[in-house]
Amino acid sequence: MAFKRRYVTPGEFIAEGDYKTINNVIRVGDKYYSTKIGLAEMSQGGIRVIPLSGPYIPRVNDLVIGKIVDHSAFSWEVDINSCFFAYLLAQNVFGRDFSPDRESLLKKFPIGSLIYAKVLAYDRTRDPLLSISGPNLGHIPKGEIIKINSAKIPRLIGKKGFMIKTVESATNCKLIIGQNGIILITGPPDGILLATQAIKMVESKAHMASLTKNIQNFLSESKGVKD
Repeated sequence: MAFKRRYVTPGEFIAEGDYKTINNVIRVGDKYYSTKIGLAEMSQGGIRVIPLSGPYIPRVNDLVIGKIVDHSAFSWEVDINSCFFAYLLAQNVFGRDFSPDRESLLKKFPIGSLIYAKVLAYDRTRDPLLSISGPNLGHIPKGEIIKINSAKIPRLIGKKGFMIKTVESATNCKLIIGQNGIILITGPPDGILLATQAIKMVESKAHMASLTKNIQNFLSESKGVKD
């Protein structure tokens, strides 16, 4: 059985058969039901529902953009746009031989600094733990930050990253997407403005099946007016 994306509500029947459940889907016997308001879709990987609302709940390996809001002798406290504050351990930045007597956390990441990080650990019994070890992770030196509902991030990325590539190509901007709903845009000022408008349009119309085509038309028409 295959179907196009369709709007579902909690408890609504999605499909019947033998499939893998990915996100926001429960299986009862051989039937599958949504646990969220969102868009149900089936792929080779299984069945999932992309939620259209809800706060950001961290998951291990999520990539997030956060702001340093406080620090202790051994860690930074980071606002990741969630009901939980996250922590970045100094040892994970300076190395195992870190000593608070030698290293200054405030010199490395002052209060207000933005970082791009990965959720290293989180299990609801402890606050999320972050890491900046990995390609392109660490301090964010520049760029425009905008926030959208984190539940809309999968729609912004699109299938195989098509939506984000469409926005980047049309605006000459680079987008770094945090799965916590925070997006960094770098590029020319007019491109940043257009990319921001497109991203907000994705957020407001995430429930539409023809969203990609609408965004392509919007970007094409906007560039036509500008040119």
